Amino acid sequence: MRMLDLIYQKRNGEELTKEAIDFFVQGVTEDRFPDYQVSAFLMAVYFQKMNDRETADLTEAMMNSGDMISLEGIEGIKVDKHSTGGVGDKTTIALGPMVAAWGVPVAKMSGRGLGHTGGTIDKLEAFEGMETAMSIETFIQRVNEIQLAVAGQTANLAPADKKLYALRDVTATVDNISLIASSIMSKKLASGADAIVLDVKFGSGAFMKSMEDARHLADTMVAIGKKLDRKVVALVTDMDQPLGCAVGNTLEVIEAIDVLKGKGPKDVTDLCIELGAYMLLLAEKADSVQMARNMMEESITSGKALAKLRAFVQEQGGDPGMIDDASSYCQTAYLKEVVLEGEGYVKSIHAEMIGKAALALGAGRTQKDSVIDLDAGLVLKKKRGDYVSKGEAVAILYANEATCIPEAMEWIRNAYHLSGKAPGPVEMIQAIID
Repeated sequence: MRMLDLIYQKRNGEELTKEAIDFFVQGVTEDRFPDYQVSAFLMAVYFQKMNDRETADLTEAMMNSGDMISLEGIEGIKVDKHSTGGVGDKTTIALGPMVAAWGVPVAKMSGRGLGHTGGTIDKLEAFEGMETAMSIETFIQRVNEIQLAVAGQTANLAPADKKLYALRDVTATVDNISLIASSIMSKKLASGADAIVLDVKFGSGAFMKSMEDARHLADTMVAIGKKLDRKVVALVTDMDQPLGCAVGNTLEVIEAIDVLKGKGPKDVTDLCIELGAYMLLLAEKADSVQMARNMMEESITSGKALAKLRAFVQEQGGDPGMIDDASSYCQTAYLKEVVLEGEGYVKSIHAEMIGKAALALGAGRTQKDSVIDLDAGLVLKKKRGDYVSKGEAVAILYANEATCIPEAMEWIRNAYHLSGKAPGPVEMIQAIID
């Protein structure tokens, strides 16, 4: 078998055998093929696509290309959640404690962010002293003790995916459903979860711009899970405006804490309840979706989820002071209000532009070695459907560098679109695939 043969086959639209896909992934992992041949193969896949069986085989091969995390030492059904990413998405920080409060083990491996804000690992560092690097043994012990741990991904988790993604990023082959689905699922499956709930977002602030593409991606990932004997449910959710009001690292953590105190934004709270409900179902802790929703709501009203967050932060060496009183946090050098020229109802907010404003303020990374300002970011004062009076602020910027403020303000002003008529409501959850 030669790499050239695989390129010919896929270029001509032929179906690849499992053996051929295994040969390709192993060769990529061992650096046996030159980049130009791997790139040619990826371009052939981009145009000719893969069927469900090929996609599942590619996922399995990448999953097995490095470390396979065994979580057998954790009692119970291990359920994970993965979001395809969006602006203001802080659900893990609230959702993990909500689910763990019911005795469901949440053993989550997360990464750092490259984009408008940091990833979950970056955000958790808003808790001073928070430790996210740990051995697998410590990780398992912490989950068994308090049902919740979040750790950084190991360096050798699905290494074939890392190599393929680096080439996809520079060869315009990122947005292919099979390549996206196999990239996401190979890492999730290698992380050892028994069941996975997927939050597949679409809209101006998401990777998938249309409902149809997001639905296709969700269908594909659920099919992969089924073929590889994992329980997977996908929720297709709206990301045509930021999730919640806070965009930034410490600001998003504070908002997640507010959710657990029962005073967070409705859209974040509702999404956490819905995602958590399906996590409880997959963990066999509830007999129906409605029962599971009620349990999620009770985790907030009873204070159990907030107590679990405190236990989680302390277990991983963090200072839980922000949970008690966040008023002394996010003390940036500059606080600036953003005012629009007109007035009217907020018809839409271009989420990607809001993300670019946060990035301009220093909340995210443009390169892997960029340093994040954890306190930088913004809080939206007006969301879709709200009325904006003349001279009324639509957002507040948090910045430590004055030079970045004008660019951020411009992004926010361009993101808001006003109308004389209030827009109709938009459902957060557009589809559920199981």
